[in-house]
Amino acid sequence: MIPYRKNRRTQRRKEAGFSLVELMVVIFIMGLLATLVIINVAPVGEQSRVGKVRADIAAFESALEMYSLDMFTYPSADAGLAALKTPPAGADIATYRPGGYIKRLRDDPWGNPYHYDLPGQRSGGAYDIYSAGPDGKAGTADDIGNWD
Repeated sequence: MIPYRKNRRTQRRKEAGFSLVELMVVIFIMGLLATLVIINVAPVGEQSRVGKVRADIAAFESALEMYSLDMFTYPSADAGLAALKTPPAGADIATYRPGGYIKRLRDDPWGNPYHYDLPGQRSGGAYDIYSAGPDGKAGTADDIGNWD
């Protein structure tokens, strides 16, 4: 009976664990799946950033229209979008809406401030509101604004 026990123990040791080839195959398959997921998910992040910029610009446009109705003009280029949060210098405080026209001024998804130009050059309207886009440089092809 002793030889039988030794043989069985030896057999269990040989069956326990995975071979190097099996491990490499599993790692290769996991890497392939991870690559497919990354390739399919990466563009979604950029699309969501562009969508957020468009929503922010729409909110700025609404706030600027309310400001214009109350103050009878748009904020000056010097006052910028900050005039939607706090009254600019020389503004009629009696007609400025208490609490401002927007809750907070946020940066675009790439961490850059939004730009406001008066008079508008690209939009064909009274003003331009835009994000400098992923490259952070205003006036380039990747700018996202109220003219799109």
